Amino acid sequence: MSKKLVAYFSASGVTRRVAEQLAELAGADLFEIRPAVPYTAADLDWTNKKSRSSVEMGDPSSRPEIADTLENMEDYDAVFIGFPIWWYVAPTIINTFLESYDFSGKRLIPFATSGGSGLGRTVDVLKPLCANSAKWLPGKLLNRPSEAELRSLLSELE
Repeated sequence: MSKKLVAYFSASGVTRRVAEQLAELAGADLFEIRPAVPYTAADLDWTNKKSRSSVEMGDPSSRPEIADTLENMEDYDAVFIGFPIWWYVAPTIINTFLESYDFSGKRLIPFATSGGSGLGRTVDVLKPLCANSAKWLPGKLLNRPSEAELRSLLSELE
C-alpha cells in the first residue's frame, strides 16, 4: 500500500475543507502550504492591481516563501496538491512548493477549487517545475465535492 500526502494551500478556507475531506477518505497525511508572510484581505484583493496576490501572479518568477518544511517527502508515493485557482492557474506559492522537493518516482495529483474557472492549463504550467521526475495524473476541480467525486479523484491512483 502506498503512503499518501495531501498538501494544500488555502487562502480563504475553501481548499482546506476539501483537503481535509480528501485526506480523511484517502487515509493520507495532511500538510498545509502556508506562506511565511500570511495573506491579509488586502493582499488577496484581486481587483487591486497593486495587491500582493496581483503582483505575485503577474510575475512568473514570483516564489512566495513557505512557512514550514515537510521533513519526510521521501516517505510518500502519491502527493495530492490542492490550491485555489488564481488568474486561471495555481497560485505562485504552489510553484515554490513544487521546486522545493524531489518528486522523483512520485505520482502527483492536483485538485483545485475555483469560484469561476476550471483547471484550464494549470497542470501544463506546473509540470515543468518538476519535469521528468514525477508522474502527473489529470486531477480535478473540486468545489463542494461529494464523497463520490473525492473517490473518483482517488481512483486515479489505481
